[in-house]
Amino acid sequence: MPVWLPLLLGFLTAIGPLSTDMYLPAFPAIEQGFAAPPGSAELTLATWFLGLSVGQLVQGTLGDRLGRRRPLLIGLGIYVLGSVGCAMATSIEMLAAFRCVAAFGGSASMVLPRAVVRDLADGHAAARLMSRLMLVMGAAPILAPSLGGLMLNFGGWRPIFWFGAGYAVISSLLVWRLLPETLAPERRLRLNFGSLMVRFLQILREPHFITNVMMGSAMLFLLFAYIGGAAGVFVGQFGMTPGTFAILFGVNASGFIICSQLNPPLLLRFGPQRLVRAATLAILAATLVLVAVAYAGPSHWLAILLPVAVAMSCSSFVMPNAAVGALSRHATQAGSASALMGTLQFAIAGSSGFLLSHFADGTARPMATLMLLGAAGAVVAERLRPALR
Repeated sequence: MPVWLPLLLGFLTAIGPLSTDMYLPAFPAIEQGFAAPPGSAELTLATWFLGLSVGQLVQGTLGDRLGRRRPLLIGLGIYVLGSVGCAMATSIEMLAAFRCVAAFGGSASMVLPRAVVRDLADGHAAARLMSRLMLVMGAAPILAPSLGGLMLNFGGWRPIFWFGAGYAVISSLLVWRLLPETLAPERRLRLNFGSLMVRFLQILREPHFITNVMMGSAMLFLLFAYIGGAAGVFVGQFGMTPGTFAILFGVNASGFIICSQLNPPLLLRFGPQRLVRAATLAILAATLVLVAVAYAGPSHWLAILLPVAVAMSCSSFVMPNAAVGALSRHATQAGSASALMGTLQFAIAGSSGFLLSHFADGTARPMATLMLLGAAGAVVAERLRPALR
């Protein structure tokens, strides 16, 4: 396997978190630019998640039927068109519609790279490959708001979507030139709608799949709670400058990346069951400390940052192993299983943003409470999942 392949797969997968998070700092500017009422930009996020939910199921099914390369190239093309439409939108409704189109196409770059990993490896080998993939994609959801804020300061909100379109064009060229087809024609599935629904139900009933998906979903819920609440806490509550805030995002991203690269050797030493159990318990402990500090009323932002950094770093031991565990029993239907996993994870994780906005009170308490909820969910799911053999 080429050493650059995990980097390419990570580069492709990063389209999802970049597109989700990079334009979040631009919500006020978008509403002001369209003379839209406060909160109306949330509509564009809702349509994005709608497109992802539908798109991942469709793209995963096409990936099992047509192979990985063709659906990926078509999906990236649709994403480019949707992003260009967003950049040229003349109303909030038009922006929301094109966000849905972009999500439908971009979902291919989230589902199919995971299926490629499952095509090429299983068990510890898959975990090593997934950890290398995390080296590229792991920092994306943490650094994206800072990148979006920087672009917003220099060119307004529309360049954010032009950037997304350019990123997808580069991704398409890389796929066309470098990505091999990993699903042989004799392994492809041709199912009608009824058979496909039966297959989805079979996947959902498989214990390894559902428990690992729930564990990964809980981790994404925790991550989205942090991303959605961090600016309000560090900038709003503590008066931090945007530059310092961007550095904090970088610190957390560095911890996430470093720990993701420690995942393979630690797997070999301790095994996936012990490593993931220890990581989920460490995250639970860190978020319990975070909640205690948040409700006590911290006098310095470091009291919030330190437990958050521990939780973010340890989550990199959980997410790649959860993905490997979910797909481990589905070699012949990796695209469909990956699609179902992505749909469930984003549906659950996306709810943290809604809850955060509903309970926001200008303090760190809502963010900390939701992060604790995600950590507790991961611990429960980890306890319920069967051991891999």
